[in-house]
Amino acid sequence: MVQATRAAFGATLIKLVEEGHDIMAVDADLCGSTTTGAFGKVYPDRLVDVGIAEQNMIGVASGLALTGRTVFTGSFAVFGTGRCWEQIRNTVCDSDLDVKICPTHAGITVGPDGATHQALEDIALMRVLPGMRVLVPADYASACAAIRVAATTPGPFYVRMGREPLPAVYDDDFAIESVPFARVLREGSDISIMACGVEVAQALAAAEALAGEGIDAEVVDVMSVAPLAEDVLIGSAAKCGRVLTVEEHSVYGGMGSAVAELLAEKQPVPVTRMGMTTFGQSGTAAELLAYYGLDAPAIARRVHEVLGR
Repeated sequence: MVQATRAAFGATLIKLVEEGHDIMAVDADLCGSTTTGAFGKVYPDRLVDVGIAEQNMIGVASGLALTGRTVFTGSFAVFGTGRCWEQIRNTVCDSDLDVKICPTHAGITVGPDGATHQALEDIALMRVLPGMRVLVPADYASACAAIRVAATTPGPFYVRMGREPLPAVYDDDFAIESVPFARVLREGSDISIMACGVEVAQALAAAEALAGEGIDAEVVDVMSVAPLAEDVLIGSAAKCGRVLTVEEHSVYGGMGSAVAELLAEKQPVPVTRMGMTTFGQSGTAAELLAYYGLDAPAIARRVHEVLGR
């Protein structure tokens, strides 16, 4: 089934409350788009809409967390991390509060909203914070799993979700017992393509095309960017000898940077990073992925370059 990762947000919060978890959500005037509104319709006393006031959103969420609740925040990624970064740093992370930063509409696949709404720096902003766990789900099922593990694990989390419907990568009953998490989705030996979020499905499609050309590409879902699932990534890098990271985020400071830092210290192999180096622009999600060289054909072309074939 093709569904957006953001669609998992409100639906999973509803299930968590039904199961007995003391969940609340705080949004900043975007409840319809983030789907916290669906949660609020079922549990109106558990949703607080603070209006267009993201810094206040984090303050309110932090206060609610201090009463013993597990609190999720909404908004769009560019506003829900950038506009209130200082509050996330000093109030949530420094106090190790049970606040889960879960904005939607990340990356260029926001599409027609354009550069101002296409968060390309949010992973870098979040993964630098001590104690912050950063998860980038690849489809609806993994977004449900990411929200669930965030809800049941004490402390700060960042779960990055998007607007564009994505093809299913995992089965509906997919679950994560703990973080960090990464999984080899396709075994290979010539090169390891490590991807997160939107790019996981693109990497799988690229690997399928490359197989027809005699290139055996491994594909790894790096859902957990902070902390990294070191054993999985080191093992894949050691086996394949070359790594290509792909993300719908700035090439600077994101998942690719995290992987490169890890491998430079513990398993030195050539690492090539694919990602954004500029602001985005308006267009459909498919048009923008192709234009910025982040779709399956572009990944396949880069693999050819890396392998010199």
